[in-house]
Amino acid sequence: MRVRELVRQDCEAFEIKILSGVVSKDQVHIVVSAPPNIAPSEIMRRIKERSARKIFEEFPKLKKHYWGKYFWARGCFCVTAGQMTEEMINNYLEPHFEANLNDNFKTEYGEHE
Repeated sequence: MRVRELVRQDCEAFEIKILSGVVSKDQVHIVVSAPPNIAPSEIMRRIKERSARKIFEEFPKLKKHYWGKYFWARGCFCVTAGQMTEEMINNYLEPHFEANLNDNFKTEYGEHE
């Protein structure tokens, strides 16, 4: 899935490590470890901006479809995980993906969708 690849590339470019994540048909959930000088909202702004620009470059028909609209929803939900355990995070993400995949950043549809 191209969105997954782009999110991964964008995170690597900003030295952000994806600890776990899920790409479903209408949402992307990621748990990251990021440098302390980058605010969670800034992480999301960078990822959304760069990935949308690349998607529109690679798939020009989408640019026509989304003309005057945003590729990503304008908002996002960001939290820090200070009091959350890894088990709590995994329980939240688990319903969204196939457990048999060997990657920590999964797609809801498997690798070939």
